[in-house]
Amino acid sequence: MKNTENDIDKQRSEPESESEPLMSLDPESTTAEQFEELKERAAKADENWERLLRTTADFDNFKKRSTREKQEAIRFANESLLQKLVPVLDNFDMAMSAAQNGQTESIQSLQTGISMIYQQLKSALNEAGLEEVDAAGKAFDPNLHEAVSQKETSEAPEGQVVQQLRKGYKLRDRLLRPATVVVAKAPAS
Repeated sequence: MKNTENDIDKQRSEPESESEPLMSLDPESTTAEQFEELKERAAKADENWERLLRTTADFDNFKKRSTREKQEAIRFANESLLQKLVPVLDNFDMAMSAAQNGQTESIQSLQTGISMIYQQLKSALNEAGLEEVDAAGKAFDPNLHEAVSQKETSEAPEGQVVQQLRKGYKLRDRLLRPATVVVAKAPAS
């Protein structure tokens, strides 16, 4: 056992505490059996101490590894989304180079290509959990809509959205951006 002589000296110099000693020890009357039992207990104590140190070190390493893995997961959380968006960027590059070549018959094919890119982008974002907040013709909901003005009209009931100026978006159940809307107001009589 490490520092056993120092520990024994400390125990002798300290006043007796209220706890009972594990084994009473009188150096003159210690038998060989008692001495062997003390050696076994000391060996077991050393073994338990070493096990505690190894377990503590393993736990510290686990905490460090968990922290490192968490930071890495946060850094690369958008990797799969970006992998889906990179082909969309490629298609936009091709569309822009086609627009710069500027042949008159290619305007129709350019419009078709841009429409396809738009659908590809919407599909990638939908797969990632993005949902549009459709507000047109619905009752105004301050949790989903942001009213920028009111319009007097008799064609829609008061409090209904009559015009959507900008789409709103949700990521699954969380609102990312409210829809910007114009709300119906009863006409002044």
